[in-house]
Amino acid sequence: MILVDADILLYQACSAAEEETDWGDDVWSLTTDLKDAKAMFQDRLAFIEERLNSHKVTLCISDQVNFRKTVYPNYKSNRKKTRKPLGYPAMVEWARGKYDCITLPGLEADDVLGIFATMPPNQDQAIMVSDDKDLKTVPGRLYRPMSDELMTITEAEADYNFLMQTLTGDTTDGYPGLKGYGPKTAEKLLGSRPVWSLVEQAYIKAGQTREDALVQARLARILRWTDWDAQDFKPILFTGETKSHEAA
Repeated sequence: MILVDADILLYQACSAAEEETDWGDDVWSLTTDLKDAKAMFQDRLAFIEERLNSHKVTLCISDQVNFRKTVYPNYKSNRKKTRKPLGYPAMVEWARGKYDCITLPGLEADDVLGIFATMPPNQDQAIMVSDDKDLKTVPGRLYRPMSDELMTITEAEADYNFLMQTLTGDTTDGYPGLKGYGPKTAEKLLGSRPVWSLVEQAYIKAGQTREDALVQARLARILRWTDWDAQDFKPILFTGETKSHEAA
């Protein structure tokens, strides 16, 4: 069972299909032939299927609404001026009509991968496909196409990576983490006993609050099956205890 972060592959295909034309006299135009974009996407998907020896593929696509923006209004605000490649919405609709696709309300594609990859009994069968480092916070098998790397992430490793992300933040997604905490400082803090209380204490020691720490954690945490209310279709927000959550 292959779960693909389709946002990335569709974006890359559309971007690669764009062509600039210089008409002279300082007049330029930008065009896209979606037939080329679709062919590139299909070729990439075929390679992934062959590499992972499976044709049971599900594309995971982000919803237009993002629950993290209710947690932190500035989430991904740094991308507002970033233009999506030409034809991207049309490519998404094409993919929805041609492939098995999943979108869950309020969630990003990463979350959909995380939920379905950890849903019993999928955790023994699923392979997540994404180059996004955020998926390293989810236990399971992960294939990274750009580096052609297939890895298995244990639950302990995923939890550690999640705590690291909560401390260091993510400039790509526009949330800061804890000021002064880069990877080396975070590694030193977590040491050989990476637990939530250490993260919480670090925020409080820096003059922030437990709630500040929780906000960053809720941004950093890619949802797993236990973080999803399948009855009401809502994320379950991290509260500092892996077995104690509250509905969003």
